[in-house]
Amino acid sequence: FALSCTTCMKNQAPLNSGSQLFEGKTSFGMSVFNLGNAIMGSGILGLAYAMANTGILLFLFLLTAVAGLSCYSIHLLLKSSGVVGIRSYEQLGFRAFGITGKMAAGIAITLQNIGAMSSYLYIVKSEFPLVLQAFLKADTNSGEWYLNGNYLVVLVSLSLILPLALMKQLVFLLLIFCIFHFNCAFCSFLTLAHAHSNATANHMFTVNTHTAYTIPILAFAFVCHPEVLPIYTELRNPTQRKMQHISNISILIMYTMYFLAALFGYLTFYTNVEAELLHTYSRIDPYDTLILCVRLAVLTAVTLTVPIVLFPVRRAIQEMIFPNKTFNWIRHVAIAVVLLTFINMLVIFAPNILGIFGIIGATSAPCLIFIFPAVFYIRIVPKDKEPMRSTPKIFAACFAGLGVLFMIMSLSFIIIDWTTGSSSALGGH
Repeated sequence: FALSCTTCMKNQAPLNSGSQLFEGKTSFGMSVFNLGNAIMGSGILGLAYAMANTGILLFLFLLTAVAGLSCYSIHLLLKSSGVVGIRSYEQLGFRAFGITGKMAAGIAITLQNIGAMSSYLYIVKSEFPLVLQAFLKADTNSGEWYLNGNYLVVLVSLSLILPLALMKQLVFLLLIFCIFHFNCAFCSFLTLAHAHSNATANHMFTVNTHTAYTIPILAFAFVCHPEVLPIYTELRNPTQRKMQHISNISILIMYTMYFLAALFGYLTFYTNVEAELLHTYSRIDPYDTLILCVRLAVLTAVTLTVPIVLFPVRRAIQEMIFPNKTFNWIRHVAIAVVLLTFINMLVIFAPNILGIFGIIGATSAPCLIFIFPAVFYIRIVPKDKEPMRSTPKIFAACFAGLGVLFMIMSLSFIIIDWTTGSSSALGGH
């Protein structure tokens, strides 16, 4: 729902500050649900790995910090939106910095969605061979092509994802978007059945070379900001305070779910947990019925979610390259094929899903959460209302600086980790 709203809002004209083009009909509770769906994604499967490389206490501190900063970021977006009456992330960028701001916001959103689709397809690459192995009772080392994740991800992309991605409307698939999030949470909570409770001081605080991935993984998991304003537009009797309460509740719910999912996954495997939690369960019993059912559900959901995420990306690219052009099937097909080909190449050559979480979480995520909301706020809010040296704008400037610092530090540590070769030890699965 949130993704469809984002797509619909891309071409919407700016709203006047005192009026709306149409009356929203979404209730408070449903808006909380929609924003929660926008927050939760494949990032939840990497949180146990993040905890394994920080320890429980440090992970809890970082999780709390990112959640709190996300709430403040949404506050800046809502304030900026209230000043100019615009309820679209890209249009806020246009109002603040012209076409440059709109392009920067559009590119960041596109990269974030490409990262999400890449992580979904990496799950297909990682989990589909295990499902076939379980059904066929095949040997892992048999060398059959149908147990090779690279072949399978291309096959799924061509036979299922591409035909769905070529459709002009994807309304019936939006329910799958919600099902995917439920399955991600459910597969994480499966760890309750195996979790241990003998955590020691060594598990409370840990720092190593892979700790650098923690903030990017958390940032990747909390990105929902492009969907906040469209959900705000759909809200019944919308006010900034009401939408802020919705955001705070949604983030609190996801914060709780993220911590429990990470904790149970970590207490099951400790330092042996992999960057993609569900894949780690193959060490317990690859033929376990419950885990196999969850794998099937997650595979079905992520496969059908890719066309939904691809839909707004394709529309955004069409608008950037061919503005004010009517629908054309040749452009429609060409953009979808090029996007899917590019994403498949990323997935095939990525050594592990950690690289996807790390790079996207260290580039587009800090822009969408920290940098853009802060600089939009500084630029949009008039100086006669809030001077540049006012406390809110100083806080916003510090917030943007914090985002830049996170980006530089995360990318630096990740590059160092890659050059030392330690991340490749995680394997390609």
